[in-house]
Amino acid sequence: MKTLHIDAAELDLDFNQSLALANQAATHLLDKQGGAMLLSFWDDDRGLESPHGVSECHFQCPIPGWQDYASNRGGALMVNFSQGRFVFCYRPIDV
Repeated sequence: MKTLHIDAAELDLDFNQSLALANQAATHLLDKQGGAMLLSFWDDDRGLESPHGVSECHFQCPIPGWQDYASNRGGALMVNFSQGRFVFCYRPIDV
């Protein structure tokens, strides 16, 4: 999975603002494949992942559950804000 790293600490973006920016970036980068669909995310501020509970099976594994979930479902792009504060995984719509 390719990763787009965005250092946005100075912008002080919250989760929803980061999600909106990640959606725009993913749609642009995956445009030739029909756009982007969000598969999973990690919110380090709140310790939340989506889908909920996917990391329970990955306790002490090097790859978090939300990342593995996306990788096994066609994930092609990870948008990573501020070194893991917020991470969003996308797949192209036309696979």
